[in-house]
Amino acid sequence: MASSRLHPLEEKNIEQDPFDQFDNWFKDVLNARFKEPTAVVLATSTLEGHPSARMVLMKEFSSEGFVFYTNYRSRKGRELAENPNAALLFYWDILERQVRIEGRVEKVSGKISDAYFVTRPRASRIGAIISPQSRVIESREGLEKRFAEMAKRYASSEHIPRPSHWGGYILKPHF
Repeated sequence: MASSRLHPLEEKNIEQDPFDQFDNWFKDVLNARFKEPTAVVLATSTLEGHPSARMVLMKEFSSEGFVFYTNYRSRKGRELAENPNAALLFYWDILERQVRIEGRVEKVSGKISDAYFVTRPRASRIGAIISPQSRVIESREGLEKRFAEMAKRYASSEHIPRPSHWGGYILKPHF
């Protein structure tokens, strides 16, 4: 009978350093051409222990940790300000792998956030300025109007400044 396991986890193939192991697996993910290979579940919690989870995109990783960007005023941003303990869960079904990481989250420097912000598409930069992420909006039309106004404001400039309420976090694992 054939095994249904595509990529069995065998001790002889595991790196001693968990970051090296993640790097190896992430290369496999990139080679497998997942639609969104950097998608990861971020779980946060209030101080009272009320959990919430959502998808974010990991933008880089190193032996320091895993970086993602968001609106600091969003629910996740507010929860991380209150309780910096969080978890990430990568799930790569095709490869039959998942990676769960727990640790403390810290904001990355403004310089790092600025450097990433300028790489985002123009519409995404404008969206970061106007979007009240995780909050109820009065109407789609109102949001589209604010977007159009901001697009007009920056129409003659490629430089769109990163809003102070938007930036990166790094989750530093504790092993």
